[in-house]
Amino acid sequence: MKKITLLSLVLASSAALNAQKKEVAKDTVASSEFNRWTVEASVGQAKGVKPYSPGYFSSDPGTFFGKPQANSFALAGRYMFSPNFGFKGALHFEEIRNIKGNGSLPFKMQQFGVSIQGVVNLSRLFGIQESLNRFGLLAHAGIKIDAMTSKTHNIIENDHNYNVTEWNGGLVVGITPQFRITNRLAAMLDITVQNNYRQHFNWDGTYADITNNLNGQLISGTIGLSYSFGANDMHGDWATIRDKKSEEIEALGKRVDEMETLMNDTDKDGVPDYLDQENNSVAGVAVDTRGKMVDMNRNGVPDELERYVDKSTKDISEKSNVDMVKKLINEGYVTTYFDTNKSTPTNVSTEGIDFMLTYLRNFPEAKIDIIGHADEIGSTAYNNNLANKRAEAVKAILVKAGISADRMNVVVQGEDTSVDPNSDGARKLVRRVTFRVK
Repeated sequence: MKKITLLSLVLASSAALNAQKKEVAKDTVASSEFNRWTVEASVGQAKGVKPYSPGYFSSDPGTFFGKPQANSFALAGRYMFSPNFGFKGALHFEEIRNIKGNGSLPFKMQQFGVSIQGVVNLSRLFGIQESLNRFGLLAHAGIKIDAMTSKTHNIIENDHNYNVTEWNGGLVVGITPQFRITNRLAAMLDITVQNNYRQHFNWDGTYADITNNLNGQLISGTIGLSYSFGANDMHGDWATIRDKKSEEIEALGKRVDEMETLMNDTDKDGVPDYLDQENNSVAGVAVDTRGKMVDMNRNGVPDELERYVDKSTKDISEKSNVDMVKKLINEGYVTTYFDTNKSTPTNVSTEGIDFMLTYLRNFPEAKIDIIGHADEIGSTAYNNNLANKRAEAVKAILVKAGISADRMNVVVQGEDTSVDPNSDGARKLVRRVTFRVK
């Protein structure tokens, strides 16, 4: 039934969405669902790969990786227009110079640049975000324009173009592994390669040979931090994002669950629990629209039970009548119910006490056992004590109603294991006091 109802609601919802022509892409979500803006700052080393004039170079032949230099700085702002794709703009500064003691003639080149790049969140794109946990992986590519200024002192006239600035342009591509430190702050490592297609200078400041065709190359490795801005607490690159259709289906499912809960009928009397004022009525006994057992003469005994007694005892003696009533009592038809962890009878279950009061008044010689029960929630010792309290509470009511205490004996039955302890409705049926005529 639940699946059928849910399917109907989903189909109705889908029809409404199609009619309004609002198709939601799987990777497109409302702007409030993840933080789109991120600021990045990084520092590291940049190396001019080519071109150089003879006698100049930036590598150190005596070491494997070369000597580290903090000569590359960047500040960037990134905007993700979907969970997978975005763009960023960045300001750059690099100072390319020789490594002391590497055998190169001394040189220095400074360049200030700006770049516009597209960004791809590879972790999301390949569906490995959950596996990576706090790690992440971005890729970026775009164009970069630099103002290159030679800071190499001239040897012969203007051979190294000291303080001369040339504009340089090219393409950049890079990859950025990340590690989330806090919800909004992440550390990053970036490796970027820049290929220039309008580089007049060699990295040492001299003009490049015309046969070089204005080509140049630079590689950089930097470390830095990124901080995510927005309404959500989680960094936009790691936020859990769900598509709209999944959310709508889940919401429909919750509404169906709520409807089914409202329509539960614990005592199976045909009246849903949310309307039932007596949801522990005896099985098979007629109830009214409020779920209360019908008692037209208001004598505390449901009419259905009275008719059963009348029908069963119509042609038998008074002794048989007494035996029948006794049988009904001893077989548990007369019961008083209690709420969880309570020893005070519920308002709707005082009819059972009233029935016993009537019986004891009509049969002044009769003696009864008052038997206390409890469900299985809690320890056995606690439940035995609670069952005793319930039986004592019923006994106290009957004593105050004029029944002698010595006619009533309290018996502790304790935990009733006859029902499923995980069912709230079933547990209601065993939190009770029953009676036994001796």
